[in-house]
Amino acid sequence: MNLVRLREFPALIIFDVDGVLVDVRGSFQKTTLETVKFLTGKKVTRRELHIWKNKSGYNDDWKLSKAWVHALGGEAEYEEVKRKFVELYWGHEGDGNVKNEKWLLPLGAMRRMARCAELSVFTGRTRGELEYTLKRCKCGPLLTQVVTVEDVKLPKPDPEGLLKILGPRDPAKALYVGDNVDDALAAQAAHMPFVGVLPTRSEERRQRAARLRDLDALAILPDITKLEGWLRN
Repeated sequence: MNLVRLREFPALIIFDVDGVLVDVRGSFQKTTLETVKFLTGKKVTRRELHIWKNKSGYNDDWKLSKAWVHALGGEAEYEEVKRKFVELYWGHEGDGNVKNEKWLLPLGAMRRMARCAELSVFTGRTRGELEYTLKRCKCGPLLTQVVTVEDVKLPKPDPEGLLKILGPRDPAKALYVGDNVDDALAAQAAHMPFVGVLPTRSEERRQRAARLRDLDALAILPDITKLEGWLRN
């Protein structure tokens, strides 16, 4: 265990989005379940979904859905899986599962943290998915840098996106906040402190908390609103 500790309030805070800044249980998670069920005809559960998410390499919901479909005997290839997923997620002009997303970090807390640190985002989302959400929550101006899956050659768990945001700065003075195994692995590879966010009494926390601690998480917070207090303490 090679724990990278924070010795002062970080100069740079980098957020993952899904499960950290945004509650995606009714959007991305629901869409994954519906996509797999549609393409296999088999009932699948949220518990099974998080078993997949505990594995490295499945931060991409399209890739996860394809692998799950094939594991259940389905034959749909990546483009067909992606097409169905996008259809269910966006619906007709935004009336699909995307409408169920909830922004979790109050703007007041973001503004206070932005006075002490640079705030940025490194996400596995596409640029279009992220911009739609940032526009709805009106928090885009508080973010100095945004790196999506389309801005890197290698997605998480590769640290390329974190290093792109970090630049020449000391990674020990930054912090990555995420919710899954690939977030923790990316932070570890970047030699950057990591904090996990997993809701209390959730399937995510039951299955993933111990794994994130094993991957050097400094803390596992019950929700992102607790980050500001944790940092100040």
